[in-house]
Amino acid sequence: MDFNVKKLASDAGVFFSRAMQFTEEKLGQAEKTELDAHFENLLARADCTKNWTEKILRQTEVLLQPNPSARVEEFLYEKLDRKVPSRVTNGELLAQYMTEAANDFGSGTPYGKTLIKVGETQRRLGAAERDFIHSASINFLTPLRNFLEGDWRTISKERRILQNRRLDLDACKARLKKAKAAEAKAALWSDEVEKAEHELRLTQTEFDRQAEVTRLLLEGISSTHVNHLRCLHEFVESQTNYYAQCYQYMLDLQKQLGSSKGEIFSGTFVGNAESTSPPPATASPPAVAATLPAVPTIPVVPTIVGVPNSVAESVLNPNEVKPPASGTRKARVLYDYEAADSTELALLADEMITVYSLPGMDPDWLIGERGNQKGKVPVTYLELLS
Repeated sequence: MDFNVKKLASDAGVFFSRAMQFTEEKLGQAEKTELDAHFENLLARADCTKNWTEKILRQTEVLLQPNPSARVEEFLYEKLDRKVPSRVTNGELLAQYMTEAANDFGSGTPYGKTLIKVGETQRRLGAAERDFIHSASINFLTPLRNFLEGDWRTISKERRILQNRRLDLDACKARLKKAKAAEAKAALWSDEVEKAEHELRLTQTEFDRQAEVTRLLLEGISSTHVNHLRCLHEFVESQTNYYAQCYQYMLDLQKQLGSSKGEIFSGTFVGNAESTSPPPATASPPAVAATLPAVPTIPVVPTIVGVPNSVAESVLNPNEVKPPASGTRKARVLYDYEAADSTELALLADEMITVYSLPGMDPDWLIGERGNQKGKVPVTYLELLS
């Protein structure tokens, strides 16, 4: 019991001494032991690492999960050490709605068929997003979080101990200074000087030992940067794969819609063959087709629903149309393109082809020639050269 009382009294005395020293330093009434410049740089670098790691972590969490309520829920599950329940992505939910709408409208109708195709692509996009979020969480967020909750807490703890050791050291220096000043006036204070010198030697040793421990931890920040750099590369790789998947899925969908749009629109509208052009969402600027030479005008025959229009088909058949005598343009292919049927020309990225337009053609398409090969090509895959 007496031991506990003495220990509490001793702890209270140490705390009071540190508080007095800290207050006097702030008021400019006491000297303060300064750390060397290298140590101060290590401290500043550690603080900078901690601050930016927190910001990057929080913003990456927002990127992966924009819904703040969902982020709070995931945080609570993590703190409770429970598995976060699987959540449907926005793309998967949109796919579900599109599929259900197609069933209501009729899966055999043009609109229903397109809804099913787009819905399937949205489902694949949602699955890719889920995989990306999982990969980024494991390979990027977890290491950052481990640093803040592990290494940084250890560094902070040792820095607080070092601060206390410094306050004890400076308090001992102040007591020794007072003892020496009193000794000059009376020899009776010689014992106090010896006691103060002994305490100073002990506190100096403890301070030096703690400073070395803290220095080693701070120098370990360099290893933290190397680890975070590796994790950052993995995050970029995951993000690249995700966007590449999304791009490929959308290209596949574009090809599916491009190969079926003629059928869809011919069954929807009656009248001029020009009315079968695609919706504005995929249209290119009209000036592209207008600047290309055209073959002599051939009368356009109205389309009758359910009856093949052999005249219009023969007009737009690239294999039966000769290129204009002059004024054709060169074009560079931007992306690979797989021909949907025999009337289209397959393309390879970066190759050069000759292009021109035909009257009555969909403005999204041109006639392309490469050697002896000829066929329709989508304008969006080309860069027209002057």
